[in-house]
Amino acid sequence: MTMQKRFVLKAGIAAAALALSGVSGIAAAQQKTVTFANQDMLVPLRLIMESGEVEKETGYKINWRMFSGGGDVIRAMASGDVQMGELGSSPLTAAASQGQDIKLFWISADIASAEALVARDGSGVTSFKSMEGKRIGVPFVSTAHYQLIAALGKEGVDARKVNIMNMRPPEIAAAWERGDIDGTFVWDPVLAKVKQKGKVLATSGSIAQMGFPTFEGVVVTSKFAQENPEFMVAFVKALNRASAQVRDNLAKWTPESAEVKAIAKWCKADPKDVPAAMSLYQFPSAQDQLNAQWLGGGAAKAMANTATFLKSQGRIQEVKPDYSAFVTDAYVKKALGK
Repeated sequence: MTMQKRFVLKAGIAAAALALSGVSGIAAAQQKTVTFANQDMLVPLRLIMESGEVEKETGYKINWRMFSGGGDVIRAMASGDVQMGELGSSPLTAAASQGQDIKLFWISADIASAEALVARDGSGVTSFKSMEGKRIGVPFVSTAHYQLIAALGKEGVDARKVNIMNMRPPEIAAAWERGDIDGTFVWDPVLAKVKQKGKVLATSGSIAQMGFPTFEGVVVTSKFAQENPEFMVAFVKALNRASAQVRDNLAKWTPESAEVKAIAKWCKADPKDVPAAMSLYQFPSAQDQLNAQWLGGGAAKAMANTATFLKSQGRIQEVKPDYSAFVTDAYVKKALGK
């Protein structure tokens, strides 16, 4: 091969490499990204986070960002930094009431008995009435805060006579260890820790029976959902698979199960606490999501009741006449082929 031919060949190879590099660079630049605000609730979503299945299927890059509470999540979504996230029904209602353009599209968990009011051993707290003058830690604007205030009212206790302290779950755990609080209304993984030196007085499930149900949900900004419908359907399908996986196998899983370890990792929980803690929740299937209890009307009704509470606490300025505009079953229906 002559020198000239070698030069032409090398130039051709370089040009081809450069062209390929340009194509891959453009592809990388065009890769769609979504930031998801996750919390520490023990829910099937953690299996999706661990497997990366949605990223593999859709080609999207998902930035999972950990937040300590629902209030932080709604602020991040309002800023535009976060497009999707998980929220309890109380912070979700606060966001909707403030006019945030978000949609609840999946009920990740019926809280059932997964949140509880626990009194510290030796605190003297044995009932709602005995909480007067006591220090109770709870994340403000959370589902636990909503149910605590609602239950106090139902039991005839003036909430102003209880020293209710605004604390995120990690702060509750630290305060409990120091003996700084007499009780708490919280969820796992902190709930499992406080139960070791405390007594459960009520659960989210028992307070729901008083007429104050709560749930955990997955939400999205309307703009992102409208612009990325195929991603939304893929995400719902993954949520449905993960929920079925938990419902079908949780009773058989042990602290050594890979799934339990994955959930514990993302929630910063102890694997030995995970199976029992998750058994306190109920995880609706895609078909269940469409029922009147959830996306078919119940979620919007629960939000309306929660909004009345939030307004009475001065947390929001107004109650919307209808919360159904903040709930959509469109992506679940598409995932089911309806």
